[in-house]
Amino acid sequence: MKRIVAVHLLNDYSGSPKVLMQLLKSWTKNGMDAHLFASGGRKGFLSDIPKVKNHLFWYRFSSNALIRIIKFFLSQFFLMIKLLFFLKKSDVVYINTVLPFGAAVAGKLKGCKIIYHIHETSVKPKIFKHFLFGTAKMTTDKIVFVSEYLLKQESLIKNQELLYNVLESDFAEKADRFRNMEKEIPVVLMICSLKVYKGVDEFLELARKNPSYIFKLVVNATEKEIQEYFKGKEIPKQLIIYPTQTDTHPFYQEASVILNLSHPDLWVETFGLTILEGMRYGLPAIVAPIGGVTELVEDNKNGFLIDSKNIDQLSQKLNYILNDPSVYKSFSEASYKKSLLFSEAYFEKKSVEIISNL
Repeated sequence: MKRIVAVHLLNDYSGSPKVLMQLLKSWTKNGMDAHLFASGGRKGFLSDIPKVKNHLFWYRFSSNALIRIIKFFLSQFFLMIKLLFFLKKSDVVYINTVLPFGAAVAGKLKGCKIIYHIHETSVKPKIFKHFLFGTAKMTTDKIVFVSEYLLKQESLIKNQELLYNVLESDFAEKADRFRNMEKEIPVVLMICSLKVYKGVDEFLELARKNPSYIFKLVVNATEKEIQEYFKGKEIPKQLIIYPTQTDTHPFYQEASVILNLSHPDLWVETFGLTILEGMRYGLPAIVAPIGGVTELVEDNKNGFLIDSKNIDQLSQKLNYILNDPSVYKSFSEASYKKSLLFSEAYFEKKSVEIISNL
């Protein structure tokens, strides 16, 4: 039985641990022996996955940049030591994101096959990015990218694979049951991290400009972090802000349109899982004009590609979609149709092939 040792740094409810959870389920379903090394201390998508053997290593996030980098390098040293005692030469080491480089060093020293699954390109500062991507290039046997855009941007070695993120079958089935719910007042939805570069401030501005719609912002943050971020900022009455949610279905069910307002100069979306989830609900999407998200949204067909700084154009296109029922219906149907391409069956087949063909 092939043994896969998957490694991820920070377990939470964001996109990259969700993808790793799907991978682990695919591997165990196909009879592989899956082990997971992740930092402890918080719940996330990687918690309590059936048939997966869990191993914890130390890491604590810090808001102070200097303390954070010290803690990060310490965590990778501890991870490397732990893996040196655990790994066998026949293991496949599967590293999720470029961050857990300690696993790559340990895997290389033990003679294991190493696979990197790369989700992001916006790693700051540049010297840190060069170090992490350089380590990946020197140690890996295969690299998996989540979009065509990312593969072209960060082409590192010859043995590269494209594996799009997909929707879990239970998510898709639930979405299909609620897809055509009637909405009295249009709801504009954005689900993202609570960061300036994710376009949170632009979302506020768009809400101010369009008082006839309800705006819902779901952020991967606590109530305290939300209060700190919005302190001193005027929040429009029809904008509701929610902390981290373990179940996002109710938000998609109520929504009319899904947005991604990331700043391409600071953060390029390499895929856009929340956009795909919204599309399965038949939601038209407005997203940034650069990155992997453009592989989901076709301009003027199932949404629009617009720079988040252009509030006037965002507002104009939002009204164009929401104020014409025939336009909305056409965009909604195109969104749903596009989402069908990103199925769990494709993901499972491809993920098993990636391991088998190493």
